[in-house]
Amino acid sequence: MITYTIYVVDDEQTIREGITMALESDYRMRAFITAESALKAIEKKPPDLVLLDIGLPGMSGIEALKEIKRLYPHILIIMITAYEDINTVISAMKSGAYDYVVKPIHMEGLEVTIRNAFQTIRLRKEVQILQEKYLKENLPCFIAESNAIQNVMEFIDTVAKSPDTPILIMGETGTGKELLASAIHYRSPNFKGPLMTVNCAAIPKDLIESELFGYEKGAFSGASTSGKKGLIEEAANGTLFLDEIGDLSFEAQAKLLRFLEEGEFYRVGGTKKIHVKTRVVSATNKNLDRMMEEGQFRKDLFFRLSVIKVQVPTLNERPDDILALAKHFLYEFSQKFGKEFTGISSQAQRALEIHNWTGNVRELKNIMERGVLVGKGPILQFEDLGLTESPVNDTFQPVKDEFVFPPLSETGIDLSKAQESLEKYYIQAALRMAKGNESKAAKLLNINHHTFRYRRKKLRIT
Repeated sequence: MITYTIYVVDDEQTIREGITMALESDYRMRAFITAESALKAIEKKPPDLVLLDIGLPGMSGIEALKEIKRLYPHILIIMITAYEDINTVISAMKSGAYDYVVKPIHMEGLEVTIRNAFQTIRLRKEVQILQEKYLKENLPCFIAESNAIQNVMEFIDTVAKSPDTPILIMGETGTGKELLASAIHYRSPNFKGPLMTVNCAAIPKDLIESELFGYEKGAFSGASTSGKKGLIEEAANGTLFLDEIGDLSFEAQAKLLRFLEEGEFYRVGGTKKIHVKTRVVSATNKNLDRMMEEGQFRKDLFFRLSVIKVQVPTLNERPDDILALAKHFLYEFSQKFGKEFTGISSQAQRALEIHNWTGNVRELKNIMERGVLVGKGPILQFEDLGLTESPVNDTFQPVKDEFVFPPLSETGIDLSKAQESLEKYYIQAALRMAKGNESKAAKLLNINHHTFRYRRKKLRIT
């Protein structure tokens, strides 16, 4: 059931109380004496409609109307005036007021005006409620503590608003490209339509065209006698996610390009044009620039697919997310395996932090699954993870705010390597403390930003 919230803003107590009592059985009501107090409440929780007196003390109703419309254009506003001042009413309507009522207020007329106002936003309200439900039930968990991934998610929120602009997601294996494709779909106007996922690398090259575009009966040996819809048709009014787009055959690339440019295609063996509206989101972990140079990927298709490009950072580039993700997976697999893990030991946490995540989030998930499965709990131990790098063997390990240096043996020590390890340790620690902000990390080490970036690049610290 759709419920609406109304704010009443009037300096006359009888007006505020009278309207509130008359409407509170049908709507959620709040009353305010001044525009200033109402604006503070609106910033915290915007209502659906505001009944706003023109002649308020302090900020006038007209000023408040303009400010509300500037901050929240979708809020409906009905002005209340003590007299029919035509110039004031015209000014209010030009500033975005939905309608106006004149004191003394006749409640039956006001209720009709309010019902008519809510009819104009009923569809938007229904879609909003439905979209919130889809977001809650269908969006997989995407941990975004670090600045690197939060910036990506903010960008996704912006570009997802278009229903048909192609988006190319680039990133290493295991970084969560499919999760981002889901996020794009469920934040877009197409969220009520289907999200169809195609792994271009998993489908044989001689079948990819028929899978994407479908086929007519008798199109080839073994084809269904009734023909078959392709995945593009199945994704109508939704989103088609083409994972591993770099593995698409050259012939299929040409046909996909035609569809992207004209919104139409032919089924395999067909002569009838089929028109479909869908957004194409593609992803790859391959170097498409090099593939284009080598003639393995069409440049014109690349430009159509990459109208919007999103680069997903590696897990090594978002160290602030490592422990957050680990704790999320700890809970997930504890539920799955019926175990009662309550935390991760400091040694295990340190091991996770210093590990080189070549497999990214997928590798972390697999390690945590293994750890929960074999561990006894309730605290996940380093031994449960199955990692080869032990944090106790880390070159410089903090112990009571000091460092344990590698011992000088009779065979000697590589001093330059030890110095490099010390420098690398401090740079990584500063980056973690500064949450990835290089300028802040440089200040922590008392060096300038340019020197910090040079040393970070030289030491290959991601």
